[in-house]
Amino acid sequence: MGIGKKSKNLGDMTEGKTKETAGKALDDRSLEGKGKAEKAKGKVKQAVERGKHSFKH
Repeated sequence: MGIGKKSKNLGDMTEGKTKETAGKALDDRSLEGKGKAEKAKGKVKQAVERGKHSFKH
């Protein structure tokens, strides 16, 4: 996995976690849900990249 893609995926997860936490603090279920979705998207992308890497070697 390239460092750029890994950084982007980690950024998605971090941004999602931030939105999720802010949503909980502000009692904004919409923001909290968006944060959870974004965090999950980052995790899925990272898992896909790891899978691609394992097939290459």
